[in-house]
Amino acid sequence: MADKTVSKHLTNLERQFAANDPILQKTAKIFQELDEIEFELGLIDHDETTARKTSWWPIVSTLGGYSPAKSEFINRYLGVQLNTSRHKFTVLQYTPQATTATLPGTALDADHRLPFYQISRVLEQTVPGEGGKTNAYLELVTANSAKLKNKLVIDTPVLNPNQESPTSALLRKYVIGISDLVLVFTDLFEADAELIKDTLSTIVAHQDSNKFLFVVDHSEITIDPAKSQEIAASWQRRLAGLGIHTGQFAVLSQAGDTAPFDQRFGNLNNARSYRILDSLESSILAIDQVIMPEVEDALNTWKERSNASTLIVLSFIVMLLLFAEIAVGILDLLFDPIIGPIMVLALIAIMTPLHMIVSRVNAKFVIKQLLKRQAQLNLTENLVGLFEKSLGFWRTLLPITEPVGRNKKNGKRLLGLMEQSKDLVQALNDQFSHVQQADYRGPYDAYPYPETEE
Repeated sequence: MADKTVSKHLTNLERQFAANDPILQKTAKIFQELDEIEFELGLIDHDETTARKTSWWPIVSTLGGYSPAKSEFINRYLGVQLNTSRHKFTVLQYTPQATTATLPGTALDADHRLPFYQISRVLEQTVPGEGGKTNAYLELVTANSAKLKNKLVIDTPVLNPNQESPTSALLRKYVIGISDLVLVFTDLFEADAELIKDTLSTIVAHQDSNKFLFVVDHSEITIDPAKSQEIAASWQRRLAGLGIHTGQFAVLSQAGDTAPFDQRFGNLNNARSYRILDSLESSILAIDQVIMPEVEDALNTWKERSNASTLIVLSFIVMLLLFAEIAVGILDLLFDPIIGPIMVLALIAIMTPLHMIVSRVNAKFVIKQLLKRQAQLNLTENLVGLFEKSLGFWRTLLPITEPVGRNKKNGKRLLGLMEQSKDLVQALNDQFSHVQQADYRGPYDAYPYPETEE
C-alpha cells in the first residue's frame, strides 16, 4: 500500500503558524498523524486531510431578521460601504486593494483555505439537486478594512419566508457551527416563530460554547449605561423563555460604543484555537465512537445476508442430492472411503467461490445503505473504504465482523493522539494562567508561547 503523503493544506498550515502560534503548529502535526491512521483504514485518500473539517481562520458570523440593522452595523463597524446580496451567505475577506470585489460561490467551494470548501458535495448528499447551485447561495466579497485582517466575517442572509429553503437552513446551521463568534441581532426573534425554528434550535444546541453576542439595535437614539443594562436584562429574560440561557448582550446606541465587539474580536484567535483543538478531539473520538460502530453494523448486515443467501443455495443442493438418492441411490457413496472425501471436497470447491460471489453481490447493496448513512451523519470520512477493506477472503469465510484496524495497536495510537491534544489544550490554558512560573518547563518548551493579546 502506498504511503500517505502530507496534505499541502497541512504543510501550509504548519508553515503559517511556525513563527507566531506553536500550539496550532503542533495541532497540524497531530492532524497529520491522524490522517495516517485514517488513510490506513481507507477512510481518506492519500492527498486528503481531516483538518479540513473546520476552518482555520478566525470566523465571525451574523444572524438577523429582515431589518437593515445587521448590514448597517457591518458597514459602520468595518468602515466600508458594502452592497452585499441580502439573500446570500456572504464571506467578507480583507484585501489591500482600495476597491471591493465580489466573487461567486464556486470560489469558496473550490478553495480549501476558506469555509464552505466542497460544500457543494454536502448539499448534493443532503438535498439532491442543490450541489450545483452554490452561486445561488454563496458569494465572497473582499474589502479594504483593517478590522478584517486575519479573520473572516460571514454575513448570513435575512430571514425571508419567500426565500427560506432547506438548503438555507442547512447552511445557516453550518455557519453557526464553524463560527468563533456569532453576532445575533435581536430583530431575528421578531420574525415568525416557524421561520426561526431551525435557527433557534441551533442556537440552543450551541449556547454553551460561549460564541453568541446578542445585539440590541437602538443606534438611532442615545442610551445611558443604566438604561442599556435594563434593556439587556429585559432581552435576557425574553430569550430565557425561548431556551437560551447563556450569551453576552450588547446594546447599540447613537454613542457608538464598540467596546464589547472590540473585546470579542480581539479574542478571536484564542477562540479559534480552542475550536480547532475541539475539532481534533472530535475527529479522534469519532473513529472509535462513530465510524467503527457504523462499519461494524454494516458488516453484520452483510454477513447475515451473505450467510442466508449461501444457505439457500446449499439447501437447494441438498434437495438435489435427496432427489438423486430417491432416483438412483447415491447416499452409500458418501460413506465410501475414497469417493466420499472426494464428494465433500467437490462440494467445498463449489460452495467456496459461490459464497464469495454471493457475498460480493450482497456487499453492493450494503454499500448503498452505508453511503446514505454517511450522508445522514454528515461524515467526510469514506465509510465504504473501510468496509471494503474488511471484505478480504478469510474475513468473508470466517465469522469476523470487526472492521479492519479495530485493534489494540490503533487503539493505543488514537489514545496517544488524544493525550497530545489534551496537552495542547492545557498549554493554551497556561497562556492565561496567573500561577504559571516563569521558569516552568512544560511538554512543549521547544515552542515558545506567544504573548497573550491584551
